[in-house]
Amino acid sequence: MPTKLILADDHPLLLNGTKEFLEKLGYHIIYTAIDGQEAYNSIIKLNPDIAILDFDMPKLNGLEIAEEIVRKNVTTKIIILTLHKQEALLNEVGKSIHGYITKDSAMQELEACINTIKSGKTYISSKLSNSIHFDTSNSENFELTVSEIKILKYLNENLSSNQIAEELFISKRTVEKHRSNIIKKLNLDSSNQNALIIWLKNHPEIFNK
Repeated sequence: MPTKLILADDHPLLLNGTKEFLEKLGYHIIYTAIDGQEAYNSIIKLNPDIAILDFDMPKLNGLEIAEEIVRKNVTTKIIILTLHKQEALLNEVGKSIHGYITKDSAMQELEACINTIKSGKTYISSKLSNSIHFDTSNSENFELTVSEIKILKYLNENLSSNQIAEELFISKRTVEKHRSNIIKKLNLDSSNQNALIIWLKNHPEIFNK
């Protein structure tokens, strides 16, 4: 029995191109939508096997639809297409969404993504899976991005925020924002200025990943 799909994208050319591509592979496209609200309504009404949603759409974005689908206990599995990597979406894989791929690699990866999801697993585009995963001593899982790892390397070399900003060609404010995010992810004491440095000395393995 063909896999029933719903597609949603507010760009008609991309929507039609994806539809034609998937139909040639034998998938049954039961509905196409051009905004988030229409996509959500069609999922509720038609209950497809999989919905392939553009992230950035009018009225509701792809993640908002996915989260609402979970709240409604709808069994449709969600694949999100996006132009750029977004940490918020990566963190939702395995929760409200089941697949996450970039638009520029969609034609190369969509079929593999659909097959992976049908087998009960999740799928992340190879272009998106360059985040670093590691375990801390308390066995909790954390995820740091490539940019955050770079900043940690410079911190480990005792560079200041100004020096790191110069090395990475970003503003000092951006460096401080990254540091703040890292501290939150690692559940460190934000009132202790040396907490991050101490953590680095206790976890040298992070740079071996």
